[in-house]
Amino acid sequence: MDIHISIPFRLNFNNLDRETQEHLMQQSKQEVEQKFGEDLKAYAAQNHLDYDQLLEEEAIKNLYNHQFKFTI
Repeated sequence: MDIHISIPFRLNFNNLDRETQEHLMQQSKQEVEQKFGEDLKAYAAQNHLDYDQLLEEEAIKNLYNHQFKFTI
């Protein structure tokens, strides 16, 4: 079962502070967890990896796949 979540991102170059970056990262983690959470947990357990670290790495990769709309 595929779940498609479309989260529109609107970034303002004047507001790329730490809080905004953390917010984007948390959204990405939630999206990855919803899509692949069980698979990531199984993979982490099978390969003796830290699930939280694996989730963060996948969330970063996920951010590169988003289409951002920049307001300048």
